[in-house]
Amino acid sequence: MEPYERYTQDVLADTRGRTTGAFFDFDGTIIATHSITDMFLERLREGEVGVFEVIDLGEMVSRYLLDVGGFEDALAAAVENFAGVPAQHLAELGRKVGHEHLIAEIYPEVKAMIRAHQRQGHTVAIVSSATRYQVETVAKHLGIEHILCTEVEVLDGHLTGRLVGEPCFGEEKLCAVRRFARQRHISLAKSYCYSDGAEDLPLLEAVGHPTVINPDSRLAAAAKRAGWTDVRLDSRGTLGVGDVVRSLLVYGSALPLLAAGLPMRALGFSHRETSNVFLNLWTTLASAIARLKLIVDGEEHLWSHRPAVFVFNHQSAVDVLITARLLREDIVPVAKQEIRNQLPMGPAFSFTDAVFIDREHVNDPGRALAPAARALEEGRSVAIAPEGTRSQDGHLGRFKLGAFHLARDVGVPIVPIVIHNAQDALPYKAIFVRPAEVKVTVMPPIDTTGWTGNDLHAQADRLRARYLAVLGQADAPTPAMAV
Repeated sequence: MEPYERYTQDVLADTRGRTTGAFFDFDGTIIATHSITDMFLERLREGEVGVFEVIDLGEMVSRYLLDVGGFEDALAAAVENFAGVPAQHLAELGRKVGHEHLIAEIYPEVKAMIRAHQRQGHTVAIVSSATRYQVETVAKHLGIEHILCTEVEVLDGHLTGRLVGEPCFGEEKLCAVRRFARQRHISLAKSYCYSDGAEDLPLLEAVGHPTVINPDSRLAAAAKRAGWTDVRLDSRGTLGVGDVVRSLLVYGSALPLLAAGLPMRALGFSHRETSNVFLNLWTTLASAIARLKLIVDGEEHLWSHRPAVFVFNHQSAVDVLITARLLREDIVPVAKQEIRNQLPMGPAFSFTDAVFIDREHVNDPGRALAPAARALEEGRSVAIAPEGTRSQDGHLGRFKLGAFHLARDVGVPIVPIVIHNAQDALPYKAIFVRPAEVKVTVMPPIDTTGWTGNDLHAQADRLRARYLAVLGQADAPTPAMAV
């Protein structure tokens, strides 16, 4: 089973091959925001926006939202404000906005749809009235090669303030797709289109498999008349009060559950028994509150060889909850020193006998992990992220050797846990947990018997290569060597 299977099963049951196209609108379809707003706000913070640009942008947005016509002329007028701006500057701005804002707003369900088309070998393209500067970073993140968009003229490395051809909007979107399809022998009758706006009706009507995503009222009415697939998503977009409360409760629920453990101690239960009850209660409750669904392959490996050193890739702050939910009992986490004094997780980690590591001053990993070694000798397992820090973009970092030293020295196996898409639930630097279906692959235990100090780098690299293969990142660039 894969995450978001109900959104992808029809695509995965369809024919394979590049002659089938999958055309995705960008703003409001792939991402739950409008990229022009994020670009504008970033430029406003940098002091790059003039009065006339504000006026032109306001007119363009108004014409789009009110559907009063003339959007193409308003877009052309807005582009005139960029005359003389270095193209490299806009490219850098687009990358910054993409990484810091737009990637976090990708609908995970739509990401799954895109992945499904890619698995089928379909020709996937983003078709948008936005410029390449707005779209490119997200397209690269999603592995989408083709972008059909509004193109701006560049001469001698600077924007001229003019468009190249017509804006990629309305009927022109269909014309752009038809040209693209002819060049690549793509059959529109076999192809798919996804959009949220009525301006894309010509393109939706031209393909064999139209799907509307959170459509505006006019598109929703047209989709209902035509019997098209209508998908409503709330996993991204404007946060409501419920989202904020739910996120606070995910971690805030740890403190009252800790307090509930005090009567157990008074009744004679051991610290270990009380810790196990707390961990089970908190992870069950927090997962339900977060609307976090785990899809686990290889779950039997979580229990077949204990105690063990469980290693997991670190994509998101929600990895803590995911890993604890999987392991449930007799587990000691290894965490960064900074967590010790953070509420509410600092006390919760301390209650489970967490080993806190000062990542800036680890001269002797064996000594730093001595409490973890004692826990293993007592029959408890240890959970540790070998990357040592969280990934900003989901790509796997280099593995540090602490977990490998620990497992070898105590003589226990290493059990690799591969978390595929935790950033769907809590993107990098995000605060609020969003509903998500997260896939986890648990690999068979790795016997560390006979390992020597000279083996550890090779063993770490070998395991990292297995992670990359499972995550589909085997072609990703290798980061600098960790210590």
